[in-house]
Amino acid sequence: MPPPTGPTLADRICTALSQRILSGALPAGERLRQEEIAAEFAASQGPVREAFRLLEAGGLVLSQPRRGVRVAPLDRAALVEATEMRAVLEGLALRCAAGLIGPAELQHLHDADAACSAATTPEAWDEANRAFHAALIARCPMPRLMQTIARLQLLAGRFAAARPRSPALPHNDRDHKAILTALAARDGDQAGAILTRHIRRGAGLA
Repeated sequence: MPPPTGPTLADRICTALSQRILSGALPAGERLRQEEIAAEFAASQGPVREAFRLLEAGGLVLSQPRRGVRVAPLDRAALVEATEMRAVLEGLALRCAAGLIGPAELQHLHDADAACSAATTPEAWDEANRAFHAALIARCPMPRLMQTIARLQLLAGRFAAARPRSPALPHNDRDHKAILTALAARDGDQAGAILTRHIRRGAGLA
């Protein structure tokens, strides 16, 4: 039996740096110095370079000749591109997952949606909403698709963190309810179409 696998050192470095970028601790234009990061994580240069490649694939950093690796700027063109890609790919993932979602998974999704409705702070709602979206596509049997979606979600999270928030929370999200209804009817195509529209609407693109 092969040994269990988990996040690599490059994955852990990527996650830590992603969190700093998303929180604003590493602002746009900030240079990421390979030697300093390697020392911080007690790592060789290889895992740090791999973490940089993962961050660049997710649109969080840019690698430029003579300027090194820097935190990518925030711009609307990148937001539109990332949102459109995420909307289409998450819709596809849900279509692929829908036939594998049984009664237990559907109940878990209802519970996740209820947590969104019960949230009383933006932070609680963000956490519950992320859990709902993750559970929607968790059964998708396409790992490369899921990896791409995860990178796009990181980028989307950065834009969301920088955007002013309304004090009102979106209780009883109608799209969530419509997706759950479509899944209960075993209509993966409809559920995927609603999810695609929902993601575009959440970013103000629909």
